[in-house]
Amino acid sequence: MMAGPLQGLTIVELAGIGPGPMCSMMLGDMGADVIRVDRTKAHVMDRLADPKFSVHNRSRRSVSVDLQKKEGIEVVLRLIEKADGMTEPFRPGVAERLGLGPDVCLKRNPKLVYGRMTGWGQDGPLAKAAGHDINYIALTGALHAIGAKDKPMPPLNLVGDFGGGGMLLAFGMVCGLLEAQKSGKGQVVDAAMVDGAALLLGGIYGMAGAGLWNDERENNMLDGGAHFYGTYETKDGKHVCIGSIEPQFYDLLLEKTGLKGESLPAQMDRKAWAQLKSRMTAIFKGKTRDEWCQIMEGTDICFAPVLSMKEAPNHAHAKARNAYVDVQGFPQPAAAPRFSRTKEGVKGPAAKRGQHTEEILGERGFSSKEIGELKAAGIVGPQA
Repeated sequence: MMAGPLQGLTIVELAGIGPGPMCSMMLGDMGADVIRVDRTKAHVMDRLADPKFSVHNRSRRSVSVDLQKKEGIEVVLRLIEKADGMTEPFRPGVAERLGLGPDVCLKRNPKLVYGRMTGWGQDGPLAKAAGHDINYIALTGALHAIGAKDKPMPPLNLVGDFGGGGMLLAFGMVCGLLEAQKSGKGQVVDAAMVDGAALLLGGIYGMAGAGLWNDERENNMLDGGAHFYGTYETKDGKHVCIGSIEPQFYDLLLEKTGLKGESLPAQMDRKAWAQLKSRMTAIFKGKTRDEWCQIMEGTDICFAPVLSMKEAPNHAHAKARNAYVDVQGFPQPAAAPRFSRTKEGVKGPAAKRGQHTEEILGERGFSSKEIGELKAAGIVGPQA
């Protein structure tokens, strides 16, 4: 088992989907002992059948508890008595109705950092409405800013769920844990995807305020409007991307594409971008992706081939960085970021539902008799 920078911390995670599991994966990869509280019975929300494919559920142990029974709630409360933090993925008010709201949990453990992961946040007119990543980022301006001229395009669920959700909750948990070490007091971390996605867009808001960004898609420097920052199809139907923003990088781009020496409009002349983009499109279609890699990769053009997820783990740079790890024969992204002394790392694939129930309860002071009775009553332990 790796000894990461969060070794010695214990986090209790109430099972959820999307951003909550990603937060727990990050904390677990960094050495925290994350205990996932799963349902006792199979559920549509369950992880993928083969644990090695459930990347965001790796690096932690699983205990299964029936949260619909008061005895199950008491089991969870006993788990958090010795925990440093917990996370819950429910809509506002659900944890309170279960008997696991922050007031109850912090009364049981005043030093507990209580993380809440929602789309809309704990308050506001939309707080209790259903939603998904696409809805949350729609209210921030992010969805409107991404896509082709004629319509916005969902950027997978990276912006709201994982960037603005899971990562921000992980950051909030670590901040809360650091503060609790000084004050001896816990608190609630309200992580909302709508807040996090807006924060990720902060730099673009700044550009818009300065008059350097407008609401028309593919008309800005970073959204595909500029001929020197975007993707191009190659002769073999694949794609490459360039980001030659700085003048010296742009000069090299012109050299490698055979345009240097021509009388061209200024790089930042927006009125000429469409014309120059057409020329670049024709030029890049003249060679295959691999041929362009031979010409441009590793130079200061700011160039890269556009790789598929099947291709990415096999790229020479990814291999040199050990950017992907093999988990039971399945390559997946390695833990990040890297630490020089307290090494981070993937502890293992996702645990099966309730796989560590007896082990965890025993560590938390439950007697063998108690565990047996709880299992017999269906309060803990995976049930068919």
